[in-house]
Amino acid sequence: MAEIELAPGETGEPRGGVIAYLMLEGATRAAALYEQAFGAKEVARHPVDERGRTMHLHLYINGGSLMLSDEYPEYGRHAEAAGGFTLTLCVDDVDSWWSRACAAEGMEITMPLEKMFWGDRFGELRDPYGVRWAIVGT
Repeated sequence: MAEIELAPGETGEPRGGVIAYLMLEGATRAAALYEQAFGAKEVARHPVDERGRTMHLHLYINGGSLMLSDEYPEYGRHAEAAGGFTLTLCVDDVDSWWSRACAAEGMEITMPLEKMFWGDRFGELRDPYGVRWAIVGT
């Protein structure tokens, strides 16, 4: 595996007050999708085992951290269907973020981008792993 290159001043340290940690079947594929859809940058990856599973993958997206791993049922860590949560990206250029996300393969629009009652524009997508993503901004 190639060594991760960080920009000057970046350490790969967790960012944000609350960090989502997703357990998916195919964490490295999800990370590649999130790079395409949301401009994610991989800052850490820990071992890929003999079965091709990734124990830990750390991404930066929009100034915050997102953590991923594959499932490890032998350790009681099963991937489950995504449930009642949405990962929300509050962005400055909502049109650019929305266009990029919609163009990524496998992203499904579940709520079109439109102006909401609180004044921002808001749209929602679901990725192929069942995770809902909201993009909101002016």
